[in-house]
Amino acid sequence: MKQAFVSALLADQTITSYFLVCEKEIRATREGKSYLRLELGDRTGTIEARMWDGFERDAATFQRDDFVKVQARVESYRNKLQVSIDKIRRAEDHEVDGADFFAHTPEDVDELYAKLLAFVASVKNPCLRRLLESVVTDPEIVPRLKRAPAAKVMHHAYLGGLLEHVVSLCGLCSVVLSHYPEADPDLLLTGAVLHDVGKLQELSYDRSLGYTDEGQLLGHILIEYEFVAQKIDAIEGFPPDLKTLVLHMLVSHHGQYEFGSPKLPMFREALMLHYLDDLDSKMAAVRAALDSDKGEGNWTAFSGALQRRFLRVDLFRREQESAAQNTLLPPPALNSLGVKE
Repeated sequence: MKQAFVSALLADQTITSYFLVCEKEIRATREGKSYLRLELGDRTGTIEARMWDGFERDAATFQRDDFVKVQARVESYRNKLQVSIDKIRRAEDHEVDGADFFAHTPEDVDELYAKLLAFVASVKNPCLRRLLESVVTDPEIVPRLKRAPAAKVMHHAYLGGLLEHVVSLCGLCSVVLSHYPEADPDLLLTGAVLHDVGKLQELSYDRSLGYTDEGQLLGHILIEYEFVAQKIDAIEGFPPDLKTLVLHMLVSHHGQYEFGSPKLPMFREALMLHYLDDLDSKMAAVRAALDSDKGEGNWTAFSGALQRRFLRVDLFRREQESAAQNTLLPPPALNSLGVKE
């Protein structure tokens, strides 16, 4: 049974607990001393760990994505917590509960998938609807679609996160389309459904979240460009101009060259997709910061995804209201000796 979670670790704490090995490598100091470096994780986060002495035999017994039992000390190094390991061994599957280690969308994935199918069914253009159906009903894709994260760190970085993000984005598109009736709803929804489909192959998510070799070498934009192009080519009579528009939405949805887009969004629906995708991603990162119990006072811990801390507005307003009420209280009555009654 797991005794200590990453989010609850404190400096100078001694722990004995189970973790998932997210990264594993042998490194050396400048003086040439070898040590074992790990990234250990559970459903609450990850933490860097090091083992300095006698690690060779133990390190050979486990690999990345294995569970391990660790006896260690939590230390603060350059204002960041890390774990100094005294003992480590591979844990057996019966010793751990997977729910302790894998963060998962709080939503029901089957309900999310049903909502996705409803959005696809609402697309009136028959070629675009056939394209979407060929992706979201593919029996090889559906299990991965229900499990994949949307990212390793930045947003929706948990199992089921990609499906949650796509459905949320489709809903956001529907709201915005009512305000901008000149936009093509079929084209925008197609971009929303397909814009991150390459992450099914870019990311590895059997246990720890990471990147596949293909993901490291190509990235999800190139992966999905080729994948969607092949799906389109398999549909007889798919208009070439419509193919170009769909593929442009995929390669431009990051919006800027420095964010990995080979092209900038160059038509209305492509630009809308970029900004709505960016909005949904950022709101998910804000939600994650506010849902975490880390931070100080009215402020969250620093969000690496958004490079800032966030004010907990509800706590801030209660504090301000309480201070205002105190200033309105009448002064205490004094007796004839000038002492509070």
